[in-house]
Amino acid sequence: MGKLFGTDGIRGEANRYPMNSHIAFSVGQAITYLLKKDHSKPRIIIGKDTRISGYMLESSLEAGITSMGGISYLVGVLPTPGIAFITHSMRSDAGIVISASHNPYQDNGIKIFSGNGFKLSDEQEETIEELILNGNLPDKVPPAHDMGRAYRLDDVLGRYIVFLKNTFPRDLIMEDLKIVIDTANGATYKVAPIVFFELGADVEVIHNNPNGLNINENCGSQHTYDLRRRVVETGASIGLAFDGDGDRLIAVDEKGDELTGDQILIICAKALKEEGKLKNDLVVSTVMSNLGLAIACKRYGLRCHASKVGDRYVLEDMLRLGAVIGGEQSGHMIFLDHHTTGDGIVTAMQLISVMLRTGKPLSELAKLMEIYPQKIINVPVKSKPEINTLPAVVDIIKYVENELRDKGRVLVRYSGTQNMCRVMVEGPSYDVTETYCKQIAEVIQSAIG
Repeated sequence: MGKLFGTDGIRGEANRYPMNSHIAFSVGQAITYLLKKDHSKPRIIIGKDTRISGYMLESSLEAGITSMGGISYLVGVLPTPGIAFITHSMRSDAGIVISASHNPYQDNGIKIFSGNGFKLSDEQEETIEELILNGNLPDKVPPAHDMGRAYRLDDVLGRYIVFLKNTFPRDLIMEDLKIVIDTANGATYKVAPIVFFELGADVEVIHNNPNGLNINENCGSQHTYDLRRRVVETGASIGLAFDGDGDRLIAVDEKGDELTGDQILIICAKALKEEGKLKNDLVVSTVMSNLGLAIACKRYGLRCHASKVGDRYVLEDMLRLGAVIGGEQSGHMIFLDHHTTGDGIVTAMQLISVMLRTGKPLSELAKLMEIYPQKIINVPVKSKPEINTLPAVVDIIKYVENELRDKGRVLVRYSGTQNMCRVMVEGPSYDVTETYCKQIAEVIQSAIG
């Protein structure tokens, strides 16, 4: 058996290794065993998104936890950031999320929050992985009288709604603001409409009928066509697209144009600076962020730091450097003054608060940064060897970089959650970036596709 944890927990096709009931059971045992060093009966939250495989994995995790003497609290369908909040709010010892985020329904994943609401470190995940893979967990189970119990919590949605509303400025109200929400048939399908309705907005919701098989299917943050069309048809001020587990946001302006995560980041960061709330005048982004973000930060007197790709690395750098806002081009945003992890609904409310305070439509705010021509191609791969061990790939990258010189850049990296190689090229025009990006992608496809 190979390595289990990637950049965002364990992920794979459901009912196949490593996303099968056996590994889920072992994860439950391993995290409980570790926590027993400090707690005789570790208390662990288990939540999930709307995938059909969530039932199997939920039961397996519960069984693993109780077999090792832990207490399970099942909260059902709740966004990933909601599970982080409940874990911290209940002073539980850990929280486990069953979700594959923006992936299709046949995939699923397991990610773990510590008791303080932050994701586990690489070192903690490695310890859990070692416990699972060395095969010794069955020898560590307690006698029958020390086994744990499981409870189902029915009131967590209300608690999370109150938390979310408290992150919106109390002097503002969304009265008469028309909003269209796409919940991706995922974990936000209940909570998001209620939050915005209770804050006074005129809400229309699409893709909010999950059946276990339609999460992220031609909807949500990855597929905004329906949302963009509906925003224009209804004359809405903003469209909000969440992903399957609700930790990312893609916004659509009143003209039906999609904003990137980078644009949301600069809009909110500039507003925080003007309010005197941007600690160290610092914004944390990633190496995948558009070149226009760094230029905009310089224009508005903001410092910009680029972390490795992945919200865990953004958070690590935020904590290390003393930043209160960070995010990714994909729509993962972390507002540390409000939450310990990325939360699509929190991000939406911060963005809307800027619209209301400035009185500017989202299309005008989006112009705070110029988006430089950028092309990204995701190449399916069979394996993930080091890029520098593939001579043909190294040669084509060097060729493109020499052609672009100081007028663009190239970034080639593997996805941490899928068998894909991401190729990104920025250049002086869309035609140039697309041409070079395709050339690199074709070589990678030939080498390892």
